[in-house]
Amino acid sequence: MTKTNLFPDIIFRKFNQRKNAKKLIINTENMINEEKYVTIGGIEQWITVRGEDKRNPVLLFIHGGPASTYSVFTPLLRTWEKHFTIVQWDQRGAGKTFKKNGREGCGTISFNKLMEDGIELSNVICNQIEQDKLILIGSSVGSLIATLMIKQRPDLFFAYVGTDQNCVDTDDVAYQLAIEALEKSGNNRNLDFLKKIGTDQSQWTMQEYDKRNQILVKTIKNVPNMIMDLMLPAMLSSPQHSMMDIIDIFKGMKFSGNQLFNELMNFDYEKLGTEFSIPFFIFQGDDDIITPTKNAERFFQDVNAPLKEFVNIKNAGHLACFARPEQFLKELIERVRPLAISSKK
Repeated sequence: MTKTNLFPDIIFRKFNQRKNAKKLIINTENMINEEKYVTIGGIEQWITVRGEDKRNPVLLFIHGGPASTYSVFTPLLRTWEKHFTIVQWDQRGAGKTFKKNGREGCGTISFNKLMEDGIELSNVICNQIEQDKLILIGSSVGSLIATLMIKQRPDLFFAYVGTDQNCVDTDDVAYQLAIEALEKSGNNRNLDFLKKIGTDQSQWTMQEYDKRNQILVKTIKNVPNMIMDLMLPAMLSSPQHSMMDIIDIFKGMKFSGNQLFNELMNFDYEKLGTEFSIPFFIFQGDDDIITPTKNAERFFQDVNAPLKEFVNIKNAGHLACFARPEQFLKELIERVRPLAISSKK
């Protein structure tokens, strides 16, 4: 399953970009297709807004990372645009927003600041598309930002969909899963590294955290590798991103990672709580080892919401919505979209 050679993606970059550019053409009566900067939090931030019918419910993605912009995945979500208007946002410190503003312009970044930016953007989108509410999707680190958003302003959202859901890991599940996988594979070098850094992530350096994630990605062989199979091919084939844009994505990830690392390692999960006043969904890869499915299931059991549902995305690890976009879309259409449609009747 794991792709170990990106050489074909590099060689056929231009071809794949042209193919995806054709795929992204929208030609319907009520279409919307915008790429622009909007002023959010006092700086210009990059968004794309795409859909075949702007009367459809709006999905706002809160990407992970830190600063791992999901706008590179737009071609994978083309079928979604028949049923939803998709908003991708390069957060403060990420992608084209980082490119536009630089380090000084982006300023100090915190989860609270990203939450405030996200709420302001949600208001902007509602006003521009003339809709009262959005559906919010929070992925990975973005699930923390998105959950803070719905706690602060539940009135802006029909529902929350968490994926690659970040949760408190009281039993060190991620660590134990990695240890077991490495022992099974006989990878003693990485096994020794994980045992050396231990389970107390508050004591890790950013380099140790990054290496740990790289190890985790490689330990699960039966699901798409989020870096080699998903992120890098998407970057290289995106018609909306030049090579300089890709370089800026990595610069933004480094900048934002440095800004948010300590807060992420010591995140106060009590801020999230378990009481929510809007429908609450988790669509989780069934073999996610980065944000373990077991942790997400345990968190979900404690959630109290008007409606809640947990869905396993089959044969998926981290970045489940891009590993299995068709199943993810099916679940959105069946479970989440009706909540927005019924409110308009």
